Amino acid sequence: MNSEIPLAFAHPSERAAATATDQVLDRISLRDHIVEVEIGAFQAERGNTQRISFNVVVEVEPLPDDVDDDVDRILSYDKVTEAIAHELSEERLNLLETLAERIADRILLEPQAVRVFVRIEKLDRGSGALGVEIVRARHQLLHSTEVEERPHPRLMYLGNAAVDSGNLCGWINQMQSRERPLILCVGAHELAVPRTGHGMTERRIDLLAIEQNAWRLAARDDRCVVVATRTELDWAMKNGQISVWAPSKIVLDAVDGPSVPPSEPVELAAWFATLLEAGEMMVIGAELPGTSGVPVRAIAETQVEL
Repeated sequence: MNSEIPLAFAHPSERAAATATDQVLDRISLRDHIVEVEIGAFQAERGNTQRISFNVVVEVEPLPDDVDDDVDRILSYDKVTEAIAHELSEERLNLLETLAERIADRILLEPQAVRVFVRIEKLDRGSGALGVEIVRARHQLLHSTEVEERPHPRLMYLGNAAVDSGNLCGWINQMQSRERPLILCVGAHELAVPRTGHGMTERRIDLLAIEQNAWRLAARDDRCVVVATRTELDWAMKNGQISVWAPSKIVLDAVDGPSVPPSEPVELAAWFATLLEAGEMMVIGAELPGTSGVPVRAIAETQVEL
């Protein structure tokens, strides 16, 4: 027990050495790599960056005899720092555990990597370092090494008159019969929402107002399901489910979030369409967005055929 306690707080390189198997492996390590990032599940951690320390050890298969000092034939240190940077840029995360898992998975996709130790610590949340450490091996990797092609959905923005239109079910029928998955977006209902005079709280209230209207749309047609996360959306697109976007989580967790406020819902939907790499964005009952990274077209509220 006495030897186990110091080992629990030792650097991952010492833990790797202590848990080595009969298989001969080399190790590369990254020590005290500090990045400022917004992360955390508490409201006080939103909108603020904090220092995060990364210590990573990767056990790798020994270099072949003919490596010839060629950096392209090894798992370089850059691959470790790139894995960290990539996962930090994907989305804002609440949990260090999630971040550690994703970094480990990405590193283990490298052909030489056999086992990885990842320790992540928050340096600004108390008098000491608060963190997690995980160990993962290549045989535990569940994700495919092949990049799965994402679908390019059609996104339809519906103004309030369109949500209430007698043509709504007909539009959905037409879109459901086409190959690309369908995602519906709305703005807030015309009812007034509370004003606080405080930017962050008003943003949250405006996003929630959109979500209330999303549920109102879902009540109009049982095929429509309100979804809030990228995981839910990915599943829905693969399984033919019609989604109604509840924007709060994706907007608030975006590393490179929208520059427009929720009070401009068409522009917000255009940002989302670009994020999803949608094949097309249709707008019914509202002005077209000023800018969009995908093709956009207007549909008249009286138009039955899309």
